[in-house]
Amino acid sequence: MSNFFFRFKQFTVYQDRCAMKVGTDGVLLGAWTPVDGVRRILDVGTGTGLVALMLAQRTGVDVPIDAVEVDSAAAEQARDNFQRSPWNARLSVIAGDFNTFHRDYRYDLIVSNPPYFADGLQCPDKQRDLARHNHLLTYENLFKQTSSLLTEEGAFTLIIPAEVSDRVEEIAALNDLYPVRQLLVVTKQGKKPKRTLITFTRQLQHCQQETMFMEDNFHHYSTKYEALTKDYYLK
Repeated sequence: MSNFFFRFKQFTVYQDRCAMKVGTDGVLLGAWTPVDGVRRILDVGTGTGLVALMLAQRTGVDVPIDAVEVDSAAAEQARDNFQRSPWNARLSVIAGDFNTFHRDYRYDLIVSNPPYFADGLQCPDKQRDLARHNHLLTYENLFKQTSSLLTEEGAFTLIIPAEVSDRVEEIAALNDLYPVRQLLVVTKQGKKPKRTLITFTRQLQHCQQETMFMEDNFHHYSTKYEALTKDYYLK
């Protein structure tokens, strides 16, 4: 992968102005998020615009996608990536803080690959620190804002470290959002889950849980991971 861009089958993501580059977390979120029946999408903390672009590839021409990003350089890069894509007419970037984000309409799908290193040491690079730490956008604020922007039948999907999933589900419940679908991501057999993707809705029901191994016993990408991402990766 070039440090300046990452080429997918139907679009290219330039990333030289973004602190957080294209990574597996974003690809998983963009590929796994349920999109059936979706009419309007919001991507929170879009960064390069990767997840929004992946969702645009998976949805119809009548589905607008908004993407909010607090870092001005990243927001401008996402805007440029959108303009170069086949879906530029329905992708838009809002440069600003999600804590104060407001729209006159609501979304029936909200997605986020949120910052998660709040308890770690901050980075000396201020832009990368802003992208990686959630002292500006806490899980509490993320769910409070999301709940206010979500339609009654809408869904919120995010990817987080597996070890914070219990805490996140507690915060979600305080905002009347409950897990209905979950994917535990494990690097290889014998390891603990590293990430988890969770879809929340306002309906309290049984959560369908599954596990995906990234690699098989021969250090190759697993069949399940390849099937999930085959429409995006060139190889």
